[in-house]
Amino acid sequence: MLGDNPIHPVLLATDLDAAREFYHLKLGLQILVERPGEAIEFVCGGGTKLAVTKSTTGTADSQTQAAWSVPDLDAMLAELRDRGVKIEDYDLPGFKTENGIFDFGFARMAFIVDPGGNALAVLQERS
Repeated sequence: MLGDNPIHPVLLATDLDAAREFYHLKLGLQILVERPGEAIEFVCGGGTKLAVTKSTTGTADSQTQAAWSVPDLDAMLAELRDRGVKIEDYDLPGFKTENGIFDFGFARMAFIVDPGGNALAVLQERS
């Protein structure tokens, strides 16, 4: 069934140029396919990809839309910060980040938001 097949998220962007700059230059994702004015697909690990498509409305939801699993969260966050990526901080009841990281128990996770308002996570899972 579907669980045996790769999946790739499709995110919405009202400004594809800003999305291109964010994902390609700031996050360092290689462009796989670019259809100007329509969509951009980026290469991710393990044969996966991320698509960003042009939208007139953008994303209405502030929940996490996609997540990358990394072996060393601290090193990845340092690299993202060096590239000018803002790591979000939260101070909510039951959800407070420290240095941009929240410990869920099963994983340590940090959050970034793209120019289209898509919330993205970077996480290091525990064995």
